[in-house]
Amino acid sequence: MLKHLDHVGIAVANLEEAVLRYEQLLGSRCYKRERVESEQVETAFFRQGETKLELLGATGPESVITRFIEKRGEGLHHIAYEVDDIHAEMLRLTGEGYRLLNDFPKKGADNKLIVFVHPKDAGGVLMELCQAHNPDP
Repeated sequence: MLKHLDHVGIAVANLEEAVLRYEQLLGSRCYKRERVESEQVETAFFRQGETKLELLGATGPESVITRFIEKRGEGLHHIAYEVDDIHAEMLRLTGEGYRLLNDFPKKGADNKLIVFVHPKDAGGVLMELCQAHNPDP
């Protein structure tokens, strides 16, 4: 079951410029930056109350963000919801006819396991499910 809104992801063409712009807009500093090599993405996080804002910048030409911006321009990329059990949530949603973009959860930014729901099944919005990931030592 979806617990709460975890973060909103925004695709940006230039992460450095976007971080400065959002620091001014939000009146707060970026608290964390992280690269996700498997997706060729660099992220920058802001916290506003209980919710996070994730800026997503491409690190290569094959990045999902490069392709997104080429098709749609900068802007809302996804909305992420925290779940307790990502595997159970994947089973529940596929059982109800929703299409997932991943067959298995993958490691995302912010120490999360993630999976995406197809935007055509979520009113045109890319929806991410995320679960805190605590790998075995």
